[in-house]
Amino acid sequence: MAFEGLSSRLQEITRKLKGKARITETDLKEMLREVKLALLEADVNYKIVKDFISSVQEKALGQNVLKSLTPGQQVIKVVKDELVELLGGTESKINFTPNPPTIIMLIGLQGSGKTTTAGKLANLLRKQGKKPMLVACDVYRPAAIKQLQVVGAQLNIPVYSNEDTKDVVKIARQAMSVAMSKLNDVIILDTAGRLHIDEELMQELKNLKSNIKPHEILLVVDSMTGQDAVNVASNFNEVVGIDGVILTKLDGDTRGGAALSVKKVTQRPIKFAATGEKLSDIEVFHPERMASRILGMGDILSVIEKAEESFNEEEALKLEQKLKKQEFDLDDYLAQLRQVKKMGSFSSLLKMIPGMNQLKDVKVDDKEFTKIEAMICSMTKKEKRNTAILNASRRQRIAKGSGTTVQDINKFIKSFELTQKMVKKMKNNKGGFNKMLKGMDINSLKNMYK
Repeated sequence: MAFEGLSSRLQEITRKLKGKARITETDLKEMLREVKLALLEADVNYKIVKDFISSVQEKALGQNVLKSLTPGQQVIKVVKDELVELLGGTESKINFTPNPPTIIMLIGLQGSGKTTTAGKLANLLRKQGKKPMLVACDVYRPAAIKQLQVVGAQLNIPVYSNEDTKDVVKIARQAMSVAMSKLNDVIILDTAGRLHIDEELMQELKNLKSNIKPHEILLVVDSMTGQDAVNVASNFNEVVGIDGVILTKLDGDTRGGAALSVKKVTQRPIKFAATGEKLSDIEVFHPERMASRILGMGDILSVIEKAEESFNEEEALKLEQKLKKQEFDLDDYLAQLRQVKKMGSFSSLLKMIPGMNQLKDVKVDDKEFTKIEAMICSMTKKEKRNTAILNASRRQRIAKGSGTTVQDINKFIKSFELTQKMVKKMKNNKGGFNKMLKGMDINSLKNMYK
């Protein structure tokens, strides 16, 4: 997972600080030396590390932190504020034109994930109420057009292509006409990449830019390439000019150096981060939330937003009624499990909850939830409604049908029956259940964590 090494090192440093009643200037210098090493190991640019440490030291000493009642927390706050600034300061949005369509041009090296990112971005913008169209402007890489068409088909988003010409300016202009006739308000151009930066590639991108005049040029950067990613970003920005960056493969074994260096080097914001393989695995880049994740402070707002996006309001109301009548069965359990799974992997969600990063013994295997799904799907309707009828032979049949063991079935049923008892207790606890439901107000939670 992204930043894992850096995150664990910085969290260890902050834990040491929290435990100190007072901090001397020597303590501060020692802490900053450890932070410096952690950042360098994460492949952050040396000059950026030097400036970061210098700024933290100046602010920590300048604010009388060493004399405060909670010096540890004060120093941690300074580190977090500087980390937020390094990542871009504030969220940076796409500049949509008042006269659609808004043209977004994706550029980057071959292998950075441009085509998949084009689909992910289109999917995200559609959720925001836009009507996007994908345009195949990579006319050189074998099967590039087909790949974009497959992505578009999976998302049910239109793809414009013209395999009769290699003129990408012509293709983009044709796409604009089609988009206007079909009322598509966003056009995403998937341009060609190379294995390295060359003059021919840059010239084509400059021609496309000068003729089509895109409203946004976003550089797609593979975050796993570390410092190379920063050099690539710097070159593209100097020659073509970019408006922002999309970091891909943040779910991989990346040290995080690219994310922490690219804004400072290019003076252009990171606008989006791709966090997984699914076409829904992309999110708006929030510097403050990312800094909180790195320092192990969690990211509750992102969890809330994922829940809002994934949970069906109508289904939630039905479930509320069933719970009130104590009719919660395994079909309902499975429906809730599937809704939670839409939010992403359980392990990634846990990392967004404050304090969970520090619990090294807590391990969540997402395969366990697949097993539970298989067990429930191997049951009859009667069995799902009433687990009391699950005798030994029925349990053996379910185990065989789901590829699990009788022990797995016993463990899960015991856990489910405990859940049912808990629901019953809430119902009988003088409005405790209603209090819980009323307490789960999304807007209240959002305000609490702002």
